[in-house]
Amino acid sequence: MAQAHIEQTELTRYIPPKGDYETFRDEEHYKDKLKEWGLSSAKEAKKEFWYKDRNYQRQVTIKGYETYGSGGGFATLVIEFQDGNVTCIHPAYLKEMQQSSFGKESMFTVEDKDPATSKPGGEVTKEIDPAKDIESPKKEAASKPAKAKEVKPKKEKAPKLELPADKVHFTATVKQFAQTYNPFNEENDEVVVLEHVQIVQESPLELGLAWCSHSKTLKKFELAPGDLLEFDGKVVAKKLAKGKDVAEEFVVDAAVLYKINNPSKMIKK
Repeated sequence: MAQAHIEQTELTRYIPPKGDYETFRDEEHYKDKLKEWGLSSAKEAKKEFWYKDRNYQRQVTIKGYETYGSGGGFATLVIEFQDGNVTCIHPAYLKEMQQSSFGKESMFTVEDKDPATSKPGGEVTKEIDPAKDIESPKKEAASKPAKAKEVKPKKEKAPKLELPADKVHFTATVKQFAQTYNPFNEENDEVVVLEHVQIVQESPLELGLAWCSHSKTLKKFELAPGDLLEFDGKVVAKKLAKGKDVAEEFVVDAAVLYKINNPSKMIKK
């Protein structure tokens, strides 16, 4: 299998993103998404991946992703070749490409075998197409008369907040307790979800929702939903991951995008 990285565009079928796509907020966000897609769980996030076809392979990097489905629960990755070309690919398919056995029996092509295109001995001569349609329901929809779609105005994204790097003073209210899955010990960790979170400064900064670990220190305050708090701490952009098989009372009904590290000098009003 050739391993040259000088691109030969005639060998690759590119499917570019439909428009603007999601990029990674920071290194931590990138690592979290790789774990979510099953592409890397190492401490140092993997930067380069193999993109393979029957006769060649290329090293690519992940530039971002597009979301689709109800609530944006599914993703298509946007990968970049070394010549700057980009294409879309399903996370599971890119993961499969990392295996040494890729191309011999792909889970994306096994159902499409045609006896007429197979050589004696069972070798499949049908080419693997990395750009194969991922969403099979779209194929069914294509055979039906197209209905006029209602054009909905795009929602404007909230501007990205410039978070302070140093420790600052906060005011907040306890919203609830929740649980988040920790892949390192394969257990759920208990956290405190805060609402009406504000950084107290000359121009106060409203964060909305944030979360922090329910540490032994915080447990001494016997917090309860509705408690008004003041404390110091550092804030980072880190989304609260869902817990695994948790009770309804520990499920958060909204996205919590910010984490507060090492809250100290806590005052409960």
